[in-house]
Amino acid sequence: MNVKQEVQEVSVKKVIKDAEDLFGGFYCSEAVVSSIRSNFELDIPEEVIKMASGFPVGIGGAKCLCGAVSGGVLALGIFFGRSTPNDPKVKKLMELTKELHDWFKVANGKNSLCCRVLTREFDMIKAEHKEQCTLFTGLVAGKVAEIIIRELNLKNLDN
Repeated sequence: MNVKQEVQEVSVKKVIKDAEDLFGGFYCSEAVVSSIRSNFELDIPEEVIKMASGFPVGIGGAKCLCGAVSGGVLALGIFFGRSTPNDPKVKKLMELTKELHDWFKVANGKNSLCCRVLTREFDMIKAEHKEQCTLFTGLVAGKVAEIIIRELNLKNLDN
């Protein structure tokens, strides 16, 4: 699948707001992918959002890797991933996903990407959990947008 992206300007603030607004109807990983897809006006099927559906609550409820980060990795893969074996461009994607990983570990204030650690003090049904995960969903979507904007030399409308 060739990804067509014609937009040259993106508002990171809008990416964040859209991802946060989508969280609730979508899970975190789906919200990140959907927000990136729509804000970068990607000419790819909306079915790519389905690829993110198994990652929430730490991969299907296992409470391992934060679903928002999983969605962020998928979104970066749309832009920088490979579809043929031995394509060396995967090295760049690996750098970018490590950047996202390392950044989120610090940005979330809990020094972890483990859903179990990130939600330890919350009852998963309570509002505090939803507030934190909404925030994390927006944070990740925003960081992914910043990385894409930087790497593709696009304009951040918020600057």
